[in-house]
Amino acid sequence: MELWSRRKFFLTSLVGSAVASAGRLFGRALPNGSNVSALAHLAPAAPGKRPLIISSANGLHALDKGMDILKKGGDTLDAAVAVVTVVEDDPNDDSVGYGGLPNEEGEVELDASVMHGPTHRAGSVASVRRIKNVARLAKTVMEKTNHVMIVGDGARRFAVAEGFEEMNLLTEHSRKIWLAWKAKSSFNWRPGIDSPEWKEHISAIFDYDEEQIAYAERVIAYPPTGTIPCMAGDSPIIGAGCCVDNEVGAAGSTGKGEENIKISGGHTIIEMMRQGKSPTDACLEAMGRVAHNYKGDKKKLTTFHIYFYAINKEGAHGAASLWRNGYEPSKQAAYAVHDGTEARLVPCKPYFDEIGGDQ
Repeated sequence: MELWSRRKFFLTSLVGSAVASAGRLFGRALPNGSNVSALAHLAPAAPGKRPLIISSANGLHALDKGMDILKKGGDTLDAAVAVVTVVEDDPNDDSVGYGGLPNEEGEVELDASVMHGPTHRAGSVASVRRIKNVARLAKTVMEKTNHVMIVGDGARRFAVAEGFEEMNLLTEHSRKIWLAWKAKSSFNWRPGIDSPEWKEHISAIFDYDEEQIAYAERVIAYPPTGTIPCMAGDSPIIGAGCCVDNEVGAAGSTGKGEENIKISGGHTIIEMMRQGKSPTDACLEAMGRVAHNYKGDKKKLTTFHIYFYAINKEGAHGAASLWRNGYEPSKQAAYAVHDGTEARLVPCKPYFDEIGGDQ
């Protein structure tokens, strides 16, 4: 398995404008990575075409679903949420939804937000347990309440009242990774020295499957791993995890959400595009503010990764990554685009043209 984001998925579509952002806690298997030395396999960014959908790279296989809705004249937000739902329903994608990796107590908690450009409305949920499709839940908050954000158990109860099904979101794969993290974190979660599995406990958890062991080792090594219960990232924060202005465009982020919250990244990108910057340059401006918060100290900056994505009202799109690589050193940072003909990966513009991030 290949590694994906610490905690989330982002998607935006353009006819009018809509953004959907869904988040979790950490980890993801990315089935569509690309080698840093093989950029020719990634299509260049192409401005000015509608309808258009962009997403983080793990949404590549799901973009057809949203494009079908747009081509039939459907609403942009319906298209965006339909794509996110595909990812949320996939137990092999541990970025969001069913199979998401849990917090330190072994509970899967989900965040999501939506914005609808034509009507200037928004909805958001955070730290939701036992509800799989939280992007649709955020849309329900927008449509059926006088609020923008509902969190924690209140969001779960609201979901149940609105007919959402409660379920155990922890798959066997995610449970094993959580147990491996616990074993790394505490001697008390490992067999004692009298056990034949004393030195090979993590290997035993994964039945000595080297690929699974390697994936688990990468995930549980990330800072922060095993987040504190009820932590909310930037995904549910309007103006950070997602932001849309129908007169300008839409923007959002994946990666270390705490860094995005501190610069209100989504809003920053919208305002940069309002001033005339291209989507890519606007994303780089936001990335520069993240770097500036650490005075450009690469020793600190290399402990995390973050991406920004943007699309303007003309249909131009772009994305920036803090580092040249994705979540593995050999994978080029990329995002997914569907312009009505096909879904493809497009390279992100790196802020630092070198390998870095939370390896």
